[in-house]
Amino acid sequence: MTQPIHDEVRERYAQSALQVLNDSAMPCCGEEGIGSELYSALERDELPDRAVLASLGCGNPAAVAELHPGERVLDLGSGGGIDVLLSAKRVGPTGRAFGLDMTDEMLVLARRNAAEAGATNVEFLKGRIEEIPLPADSIDVVISNCVVNLAADKSAVFAEIARVLRPGGRIGIADIVADNSLTPTERADRGSYVGCIAGALSFAEYESGLRDAGLSDVSLTPTHTVADGMHSAIIRGSKAADSPPAAQAVRKELDQVGCGCGSDGCC
Repeated sequence: MTQPIHDEVRERYAQSALQVLNDSAMPCCGEEGIGSELYSALERDELPDRAVLASLGCGNPAAVAELHPGERVLDLGSGGGIDVLLSAKRVGPTGRAFGLDMTDEMLVLARRNAAEAGATNVEFLKGRIEEIPLPADSIDVVISNCVVNLAADKSAVFAEIARVLRPGGRIGIADIVADNSLTPTERADRGSYVGCIAGALSFAEYESGLRDAGLSDVSLTPTHTVADGMHSAIIRGSKAADSPPAAQAVRKELDQVGCGCGSDGCC
């Protein structure tokens, strides 16, 4: 089932990116296109119109994560780049914001938005969130906006998050989560997989998945209802500060990742 899910999600979001590139919108997460309304007017004014138009999430993870200057941030499923660009502003010139997406059309849109915004501390990578193309212990903060529920293998996503986070690193994720009482069939009755409903985990499943991957201080806080028994939620957690770090060369390796828009997936 993994490949069909990837293909379905990729096709849906490729269509959405193409529509945004043609100056129109196509709602996805929550089926109603709620994403851009969850950002402040000031944040929206600071961004290219296409970045705002392409906001397909269910929260504002850059605000949830409480980012600080100098931090390295990774956005899983970065789409049109709205959360990467907001993160880049918060971490400043001494920090760096990475976006990871598997959809070529979204990467084209994100790089165009980054260029229009004049962002120089961002980089967009192609790949699946189940296999993050970055070194271990190299990221301070992992964010994501209504994307984990789209993953075909969520345990792999949680394991990869724990791998790339440095000791003491944290997550700030917005996602759609189901009441513990809802079965997978009942979740599917409430919405589609590409609409971020059918593939959502329950609160208990999400928490146990993160803890099993090695994260601690895990909390899930519902913010608003998107369907009967389905909620947008803020997910927080951290990697223990005393986790054995990888070689110190990791961060140097990350600093040397090539930039410059091209087929290498960097920008």
